[in-house]
Amino acid sequence: MSNTVASTVPFPKPANDPIPLISLIPQYNNIKQEIDEAVQRVFTSQNFVLGDEVAQFEADMAAYCDSREAIGCASGSDALLLALKALDIGPGDEVITSPFSFFATASCIDRVGAKPVFVDIEERGFNLDPAAVEAAVTPRTKAIIPVHLFGQCARMDPICRTAVKHNLAIIEDAAQAIGAEYRGRRAGVLGTVGCFSFFPTKNLGGAGDGGLMTTDDAQLGNRLKKLRVHGDYGRYEHVETGINSRLDAIQAAVLAVKLRYLDSWTEGRQRNAAWYEELCEREKVTEAIELPVTLPDRRHVYNQYCIRVRDGLRDHVMESLREEQIGCAVYYPKPLHLQPCFAHHGYKEGDFPISEQVASDILALPIFSELTLNQLERVVTGISNALKSASKSLPQSYKKAA
Repeated sequence: MSNTVASTVPFPKPANDPIPLISLIPQYNNIKQEIDEAVQRVFTSQNFVLGDEVAQFEADMAAYCDSREAIGCASGSDALLLALKALDIGPGDEVITSPFSFFATASCIDRVGAKPVFVDIEERGFNLDPAAVEAAVTPRTKAIIPVHLFGQCARMDPICRTAVKHNLAIIEDAAQAIGAEYRGRRAGVLGTVGCFSFFPTKNLGGAGDGGLMTTDDAQLGNRLKKLRVHGDYGRYEHVETGINSRLDAIQAAVLAVKLRYLDSWTEGRQRNAAWYEELCEREKVTEAIELPVTLPDRRHVYNQYCIRVRDGLRDHVMESLREEQIGCAVYYPKPLHLQPCFAHHGYKEGDFPISEQVASDILALPIFSELTLNQLERVVTGISNALKSASKSLPQSYKKAA
Protein backbone atom coordinates (compact mmCIF):
# COMPACT_ATOMS: atom_id res chain seq x y z
CA MET A 1 0.00 0.00 0.00
CA SER A 2 1.37 3.40 -1.02
CA ASN A 3 2.00 5.92 1.77
CA THR A 4 1.29 8.90 -0.50
CA VAL A 5 -1.76 10.12 1.35
CA ALA A 6 -0.47 9.38 4.82
CA SER A 7 2.91 11.03 4.34
CA THR A 8 2.01 14.17 2.44
CA VAL A 9 -1.44 15.32 3.50
CA PRO A 10 -2.26 16.47 7.04
CA PHE A 11 -5.64 15.71 8.54
CA PRO A 12 -8.04 18.60 7.93
CA LYS A 13 -9.11 21.23 10.33
CA PRO A 14 -12.69 20.89 11.57
CA ALA A 15 -15.26 21.94 8.98
CA ASN A 16 -18.98 22.47 9.24
CA ASP A 17 -20.04 21.59 5.70
CA PRO A 18 -22.08 18.39 5.70
CA ILE A 19 -20.72 15.36 3.86
CA PRO A 20 -23.66 13.49 2.34
CA LEU A 21 -23.71 9.74 1.96
CA ILE A 22 -24.34 10.47 -1.71
CA SER A 23 -24.94 13.62 -3.71
CA LEU A 24 -26.05 13.58 -7.34
CA ILE A 25 -25.63 17.32 -7.82
CA PRO A 26 -21.86 17.43 -8.60
CA GLN A 27 -22.23 14.67 -11.19
CA TYR A 28 -25.11 16.49 -12.89
CA ASN A 29 -23.31 19.84 -12.87
CA ASN A 30 -20.32 18.29 -14.67
CA ILE A 31 -22.44 17.01 -17.57
CA LYS A 32 -25.41 19.36 -17.35
CA GLN A 33 -25.32 20.57 -20.93
CA GLU A 34 -25.22 17.04 -22.38
CA ILE A 35 -28.04 15.85 -20.13
CA ASP A 36 -30.22 18.86 -20.85
CA GLU A 37 -29.71 18.48 -24.61
CA ALA A 38 -30.59 14.77 -24.45
CA VAL A 39 -33.79 15.45 -22.51
CA GLN A 40 -34.75 18.30 -24.85
CA ARG A 41 -34.25 15.99 -27.82
CA VAL A 42 -36.88 13.64 -26.39
CA PHE A 43 -39.31 16.48 -25.75
CA THR A 44 -38.81 17.76 -29.27
CA SER A 45 -39.59 14.34 -30.71
CA GLN A 46 -42.47 13.73 -28.27
CA ASN A 47 -41.60 10.01 -28.37
CA PHE A 48 -41.58 9.19 -24.67
CA VAL A 49 -41.95 5.40 -24.48
CA LEU A 50 -39.49 2.90 -26.00
CA GLY A 51 -38.54 4.06 -29.53
CA ASP A 52 -35.13 4.98 -30.94
CA GLU A 53 -33.67 6.38 -27.70
CA VAL A 54 -34.36 3.14 -25.85
CA ALA A 55 -33.18 0.96 -28.74
CA GLN A 56 -29.88 2.83 -28.92
CA PHE A 57 -29.33 2.65 -25.18
CA GLU A 58 -30.09 -1.08 -25.22
CA ALA A 59 -27.46 -1.53 -27.94
CA ASP A 60 -24.96 0.50 -25.92
CA MET A 61 -25.62 -1.59 -22.82
CA ALA A 62 -25.31 -4.85 -24.73
CA ALA A 63 -21.91 -3.69 -25.97
CA TYR A 64 -20.85 -2.55 -22.51
CA CYS A 65 -21.81 -5.83 -20.83
CA ASP A 66 -20.74 -7.95 -23.85
CA SER A 67 -24.19 -9.53 -24.04
CA ARG A 68 -26.15 -10.55 -27.11
CA GLU A 69 -29.37 -8.95 -25.90
CA ALA A 70 -30.23 -6.01 -23.62
CA ILE A 71 -33.88 -5.27 -22.84
CA GLY A 72 -34.90 -2.13 -20.97
CA CYS A 73 -37.72 -2.11 -18.43
CA ALA A 74 -39.22 0.13 -15.77
CA SER A 75 -37.10 -0.83 -12.75
CA GLY A 76 -34.57 -3.28 -11.38
CA SER A 77 -37.37 -4.99 -9.45
CA ASP A 78 -39.30 -5.50 -12.67
CA ALA A 79 -36.17 -6.89 -14.31
CA LEU A 80 -36.07 -9.66 -11.70
CA LEU A 81 -39.80 -10.28 -11.99
CA LEU A 82 -39.72 -10.46 -15.78
CA ALA A 83 -36.73 -12.79 -15.71
CA LEU A 84 -38.57 -15.18 -13.41
CA LYS A 85 -41.70 -15.07 -15.59
CA ALA A 86 -39.69 -15.63 -18.78
CA LEU A 87 -38.12 -18.72 -17.20
CA ASP A 88 -41.58 -20.08 -16.30
CA ILE A 89 -40.92 -20.02 -12.56
CA GLY A 90 -44.09 -20.03 -10.46
CA PRO A 91 -46.10 -21.82 -7.78
CA GLY A 92 -44.42 -24.93 -6.38
CA ASP A 93 -40.96 -23.86 -7.54
CA GLU A 94 -38.01 -22.88 -5.36
CA VAL A 95 -35.38 -20.23 -6.03
CA ILE A 96 -32.17 -20.11 -3.99
CA THR A 97 -30.95 -16.66 -3.03
CA SER A 98 -29.33 -14.52 -0.35
CA PRO A 99 -31.00 -13.28 2.84
CA PHE A 100 -28.61 -10.32 2.87
CA SER A 101 -29.83 -8.12 0.04
CA PHE A 102 -32.37 -5.46 -0.87
CA PHE A 103 -35.97 -6.64 -0.43
CA ALA A 104 -36.70 -6.91 -4.17
CA THR A 105 -34.36 -9.87 -4.56
CA ALA A 106 -36.73 -12.12 -2.63
CA SER A 107 -40.03 -10.28 -3.08
CA CYS A 108 -39.98 -10.94 -6.83
CA ILE A 109 -39.69 -14.67 -6.18
CA ASP A 110 -42.68 -14.44 -3.84
CA ARG A 111 -44.68 -12.39 -6.36
CA VAL A 112 -44.55 -15.15 -9.00
CA GLY A 113 -45.75 -17.66 -6.40
CA ALA A 114 -42.42 -19.44 -5.93
CA LYS A 115 -40.59 -19.95 -2.64
CA PRO A 116 -37.42 -18.01 -1.84
CA VAL A 117 -34.94 -20.49 -0.36
CA PHE A 118 -32.33 -18.55 1.59
CA VAL A 119 -28.75 -19.68 2.16
CA ASP A 120 -26.04 -17.91 4.09
CA ILE A 121 -23.37 -15.64 2.66
CA GLU A 122 -19.59 -15.69 2.70
CA GLU A 123 -18.08 -13.48 5.36
CA ARG A 124 -15.69 -11.82 2.92
CA GLY A 125 -17.58 -10.19 0.09
CA PHE A 126 -21.11 -10.69 1.54
CA ASN A 127 -22.27 -12.82 -1.40
CA LEU A 128 -23.80 -16.30 -1.62
CA ASP A 129 -21.78 -19.19 -0.19
CA PRO A 130 -21.55 -21.62 -3.14
CA ALA A 131 -21.33 -24.66 -0.86
CA ALA A 132 -24.56 -23.61 0.85
CA VAL A 133 -26.20 -23.17 -2.54
CA GLU A 134 -25.31 -26.73 -3.55
CA ALA A 135 -26.63 -28.09 -0.25
CA ALA A 136 -29.96 -26.28 -0.67
CA VAL A 137 -30.90 -27.76 -4.06
CA THR A 138 -34.05 -29.91 -4.05
CA PRO A 139 -36.17 -31.43 -6.84
CA ARG A 140 -38.27 -28.24 -6.72
CA THR A 141 -35.34 -25.87 -7.27
CA LYS A 142 -35.62 -24.06 -10.61
CA ALA A 143 -33.15 -21.18 -10.33
CA ILE A 144 -30.43 -19.44 -8.33
CA ILE A 145 -30.33 -15.67 -7.83
CA PRO A 146 -26.82 -14.65 -6.78
CA VAL A 147 -26.58 -11.01 -5.72
CA HIS A 148 -23.46 -9.07 -6.71
CA LEU A 149 -23.76 -7.05 -3.53
CA PHE A 150 -22.33 -3.55 -3.12
CA GLY A 151 -20.60 -3.80 -6.52
CA GLN A 152 -18.60 -7.03 -6.23
CA CYS A 153 -19.50 -10.21 -8.11
CA ALA A 154 -20.39 -13.40 -6.31
CA ARG A 155 -18.08 -16.43 -6.66
CA MET A 156 -19.70 -17.56 -9.86
CA ASP A 157 -17.68 -20.57 -11.03
CA PRO A 158 -18.93 -22.99 -8.35
CA ILE A 159 -22.44 -21.52 -8.55
CA CYS A 160 -22.46 -22.14 -12.29
CA ARG A 161 -21.24 -25.71 -11.78
CA THR A 162 -24.16 -26.31 -9.42
CA ALA A 163 -26.56 -24.81 -11.95
CA VAL A 164 -25.27 -27.01 -14.77
CA LYS A 165 -25.28 -30.12 -12.57
CA HIS A 166 -28.94 -29.64 -11.61
CA ASN A 167 -30.18 -27.92 -14.79
CA LEU A 168 -30.96 -24.64 -13.05
CA ALA A 169 -31.23 -21.13 -14.43
CA ILE A 170 -29.09 -18.34 -12.97
CA ILE A 171 -30.62 -14.87 -12.61
CA GLU A 172 -27.93 -12.37 -11.66
CA ASP A 173 -29.11 -9.60 -9.37
CA ALA A 174 -26.63 -7.06 -10.72
CA ALA A 175 -28.61 -4.02 -9.55
CA GLN A 176 -25.55 -2.69 -7.70
CA ALA A 177 -22.89 -4.08 -10.00
CA ILE A 178 -22.88 -2.48 -13.43
CA GLY A 179 -19.32 -2.81 -14.76
CA ALA A 180 -18.25 -5.26 -12.05
CA GLU A 181 -16.24 -8.21 -13.34
CA TYR A 182 -15.54 -11.81 -12.42
CA ARG A 183 -12.50 -13.33 -14.12
CA GLY A 184 -12.60 -10.74 -16.87
CA ARG A 185 -16.31 -11.08 -17.66
CA ARG A 186 -18.86 -8.41 -16.85
CA ALA A 187 -21.77 -8.78 -14.48
CA GLY A 188 -24.86 -9.56 -16.51
CA VAL A 189 -23.30 -12.25 -18.70
CA LEU A 190 -22.32 -14.67 -15.93
CA GLY A 191 -25.67 -16.52 -15.89
CA THR A 192 -28.89 -16.95 -17.83
CA VAL A 193 -30.23 -13.42 -17.32
CA GLY A 194 -28.64 -10.35 -15.75
CA CYS A 195 -30.84 -7.76 -14.01
CA PHE A 196 -29.81 -4.12 -13.55
CA SER A 197 -31.31 -1.12 -11.79
CA PHE A 198 -30.93 2.52 -12.81
CA PHE A 199 -32.32 3.98 -9.59
CA PRO A 200 -30.77 7.47 -9.33
CA THR A 201 -28.21 6.54 -6.63
CA LYS A 202 -26.79 3.59 -8.57
CA ASN A 203 -23.39 3.94 -10.26
CA LEU A 204 -25.33 4.43 -13.48
CA GLY A 205 -28.43 6.22 -12.27
CA GLY A 206 -31.29 7.74 -14.22
CA ALA A 207 -33.63 10.63 -13.53
CA GLY A 208 -36.09 8.25 -11.90
CA ASP A 209 -36.71 4.51 -11.99
CA GLY A 210 -35.42 2.27 -14.74
CA GLY A 211 -34.05 -1.21 -15.26
CA LEU A 212 -32.60 -3.58 -17.85
CA MET A 213 -32.05 -7.27 -18.51
CA THR A 214 -29.15 -8.85 -20.39
CA THR A 215 -28.92 -12.31 -21.90
CA ASP A 216 -27.04 -14.25 -24.56
CA ASP A 217 -30.16 -16.31 -25.33
CA ALA A 218 -31.90 -14.62 -28.29
CA GLN A 219 -35.12 -16.58 -27.80
CA LEU A 220 -35.26 -15.65 -24.11
CA GLY A 221 -34.49 -12.03 -24.97
CA ASN A 222 -37.38 -11.95 -27.43
CA ARG A 223 -39.73 -13.29 -24.79
CA LEU A 224 -38.59 -10.68 -22.29
CA LYS A 225 -39.38 -7.98 -24.86
CA LYS A 226 -42.94 -9.30 -25.16
CA LEU A 227 -43.47 -9.72 -21.43
CA ARG A 228 -42.56 -6.08 -20.72
CA VAL A 229 -45.49 -4.95 -22.93
CA HIS A 230 -48.29 -7.06 -21.47
CA GLY A 231 -47.22 -10.15 -23.40
CA ASP A 232 -48.19 -8.47 -26.68
CA TYR A 233 -46.78 -10.45 -29.61
CA GLY A 234 -47.91 -7.79 -32.08
CA ARG A 235 -51.19 -6.21 -33.19
CA TYR A 236 -52.81 -6.81 -29.79
CA GLU A 237 -52.19 -10.53 -29.91
CA HIS A 238 -51.55 -11.58 -26.28
CA VAL A 239 -50.16 -15.10 -26.17
CA GLU A 240 -49.39 -14.80 -22.45
CA THR A 241 -49.89 -12.33 -19.61
CA GLY A 242 -47.05 -9.90 -19.13
CA ILE A 243 -46.80 -6.58 -17.33
CA ASN A 244 -46.45 -2.93 -18.29
CA SER A 245 -42.75 -2.32 -17.71
CA ARG A 246 -41.30 -0.18 -20.46
CA LEU A 247 -38.19 1.99 -20.17
CA ASP A 248 -39.02 5.65 -20.78
CA ALA A 249 -37.19 7.41 -23.58
CA ILE A 250 -36.17 10.24 -21.24
CA GLN A 251 -34.48 7.74 -18.92
CA ALA A 252 -32.74 6.07 -21.87
CA ALA A 253 -31.49 9.42 -23.16
CA VAL A 254 -30.10 10.41 -19.76
CA LEU A 255 -28.54 7.00 -19.18
CA ALA A 256 -26.91 6.97 -22.62
CA VAL A 257 -25.07 10.16 -21.76
CA LYS A 258 -24.03 8.89 -18.35
CA LEU A 259 -22.86 5.53 -19.71
CA ARG A 260 -20.04 7.34 -21.51
CA TYR A 261 -18.70 8.50 -18.13
CA LEU A 262 -19.37 5.36 -16.12
CA ASP A 263 -15.87 3.90 -16.19
CA SER A 264 -14.27 7.18 -15.10
CA TRP A 265 -16.77 7.46 -12.23
CA THR A 266 -15.97 3.87 -11.26
CA GLU A 267 -12.27 4.71 -11.19
CA GLY A 268 -13.12 7.59 -8.85
CA ARG A 269 -14.92 5.22 -6.49
CA GLN A 270 -11.99 2.81 -6.59
CA ARG A 271 -9.59 5.67 -5.86
CA ASN A 272 -11.70 6.72 -2.87
CA ALA A 273 -11.71 3.14 -1.58
CA ALA A 274 -7.91 3.06 -1.78
CA TRP A 275 -7.71 6.37 0.07
CA TYR A 276 -10.00 5.08 2.78
CA GLU A 277 -7.70 2.11 3.29
CA GLU A 278 -4.62 4.31 3.64
CA LEU A 279 -6.32 6.77 5.96
CA CYS A 280 -7.83 4.07 8.16
CA GLU A 281 -4.47 2.37 8.51
CA ARG A 282 -2.84 5.66 9.40
CA GLU A 283 -5.41 6.37 12.10
CA LYS A 284 -5.23 2.74 13.30
CA VAL A 285 -9.02 2.41 13.22
CA THR A 286 -8.63 -0.97 11.52
CA GLU A 287 -8.17 -2.40 15.02
CA ALA A 288 -11.89 -1.80 15.54
CA ILE A 289 -13.35 -1.90 12.04
CA GLU A 290 -13.07 -4.24 9.08
CA LEU A 291 -12.69 -2.66 5.65
CA PRO A 292 -14.24 -4.10 2.48
CA VAL A 293 -11.92 -6.21 0.35
CA THR A 294 -11.64 -6.81 -3.36
CA LEU A 295 -11.55 -10.57 -3.78
CA PRO A 296 -9.37 -12.37 -6.34
CA ASP A 297 -10.41 -12.19 -10.00
CA ARG A 298 -12.87 -9.36 -9.34
CA ARG A 299 -13.40 -5.78 -10.47
CA HIS A 300 -15.16 -4.08 -7.57
CA VAL A 301 -17.21 -1.03 -8.57
CA TYR A 302 -18.18 0.10 -5.04
CA ASN A 303 -21.84 0.94 -5.35
CA GLN A 304 -21.52 1.05 -1.56
CA TYR A 305 -18.42 1.21 0.64
CA CYS A 306 -19.40 -0.85 3.67
CA ILE A 307 -17.23 -1.31 6.73
CA ARG A 308 -17.97 -3.62 9.65
CA VAL A 309 -17.73 -2.10 13.13
CA ARG A 310 -16.81 -4.69 15.75
CA ASP A 311 -17.90 -5.30 19.33
CA GLY A 312 -21.34 -3.75 19.13
CA LEU A 313 -20.04 -0.26 18.35
CA ARG A 314 -21.77 0.21 14.99
CA ASP A 315 -24.69 2.27 16.24
CA HIS A 316 -22.44 4.43 18.40
CA VAL A 317 -20.17 5.19 15.42
CA MET A 318 -23.16 5.88 13.20
CA GLU A 319 -24.73 8.30 15.66
CA SER A 320 -21.40 10.06 16.17
CA LEU A 321 -20.85 10.51 12.43
CA ARG A 322 -24.33 11.89 11.99
CA GLU A 323 -23.73 14.39 14.78
CA GLU A 324 -20.73 15.56 12.74
CA GLN A 325 -23.02 15.85 9.67
CA ILE A 326 -21.27 12.95 7.95
CA GLY A 327 -23.62 10.76 5.95
CA CYS A 328 -23.75 7.03 6.65
CA ALA A 329 -26.37 4.30 6.51
CA VAL A 330 -27.02 0.62 7.23
CA TYR A 331 -27.44 -1.73 4.27
CA TYR A 332 -29.25 -3.88 5.41
CA PRO A 333 -30.47 -3.84 9.03
CA LYS A 334 -32.71 -6.93 8.94
CA PRO A 335 -31.95 -10.01 6.81
CA LEU A 336 -34.73 -11.06 4.49
CA HIS A 337 -35.45 -14.36 6.22
CA LEU A 338 -36.51 -12.36 9.31
CA GLN A 339 -38.86 -10.01 7.45
CA PRO A 340 -42.47 -10.42 8.66
CA CYS A 341 -43.85 -11.05 5.17
CA PHE A 342 -41.67 -14.16 4.82
CA ALA A 343 -42.53 -15.60 8.24
CA HIS A 344 -44.72 -18.28 6.66
CA HIS A 345 -41.62 -19.88 5.14
CA GLY A 346 -40.55 -20.93 8.64
CA TYR A 347 -37.17 -19.27 8.95
CA LYS A 348 -36.04 -18.06 12.36
CA GLU A 349 -33.29 -16.07 14.00
CA GLY A 350 -30.04 -18.04 14.03
CA ASP A 351 -30.68 -19.83 10.73
CA PHE A 352 -28.10 -17.74 8.85
CA PRO A 353 -25.58 -16.51 11.43
CA ILE A 354 -23.18 -14.78 9.06
CA SER A 355 -25.94 -12.73 7.42
CA GLU A 356 -27.35 -11.83 10.83
CA GLN A 357 -23.97 -10.81 12.23
CA VAL A 358 -23.11 -8.72 9.17
CA ALA A 359 -26.49 -6.97 9.41
CA SER A 360 -25.70 -6.02 13.01
CA ASP A 361 -22.30 -4.44 12.36
CA ILE A 362 -22.26 -3.14 8.76
CA LEU A 363 -22.08 0.58 7.99
CA ALA A 364 -21.94 2.33 4.60
CA LEU A 365 -19.71 5.39 4.19
CA PRO A 366 -19.68 8.03 1.42
CA ILE A 367 -17.90 6.73 -1.71
CA PHE A 368 -19.26 8.67 -4.73
CA SER A 369 -16.56 9.74 -7.16
CA GLU A 370 -16.79 13.51 -6.62
CA LEU A 371 -15.70 13.30 -2.97
CA THR A 372 -12.47 15.10 -2.12
CA LEU A 373 -9.56 13.76 -0.09
CA ASN A 374 -10.36 16.36 2.55
CA GLN A 375 -13.87 14.98 2.90
CA LEU A 376 -12.65 11.39 3.15
CA GLU A 377 -10.20 12.42 5.87
CA ARG A 378 -13.05 14.01 7.80
CA VAL A 379 -14.97 10.75 7.60
CA VAL A 380 -12.03 8.77 8.96
CA THR A 381 -11.41 11.38 11.65
CA GLY A 382 -15.05 11.06 12.63
CA ILE A 383 -14.73 7.28 12.95
CA SER A 384 -11.56 7.64 15.00
CA ASN A 385 -13.15 10.16 17.34
CA ALA A 386 -16.22 7.97 17.76
CA LEU A 387 -14.11 4.97 18.73
CA LYS A 388 -12.08 7.05 21.19
CA SER A 389 -15.22 8.44 22.79
CA ALA A 390 -16.56 4.92 23.20
CA SER A 391 -13.93 4.13 25.81
CA LYS A 392 -15.15 7.06 27.88
CA SER A 393 -18.91 6.97 27.47
CA LEU A 394 -19.86 3.33 26.92
CA PRO A 395 -19.89 0.40 29.34
CA GLN A 396 -16.69 -1.51 30.10
CA SER A 397 -17.69 -4.34 27.75
CA TYR A 398 -17.38 -1.98 24.75
CA LYS A 399 -13.94 -0.60 25.53
CA LYS A 400 -12.03 -3.34 23.72
CA ALA A 401 -12.80 -1.82 20.30
CA ALA A 402 -11.78 1.70 21.24
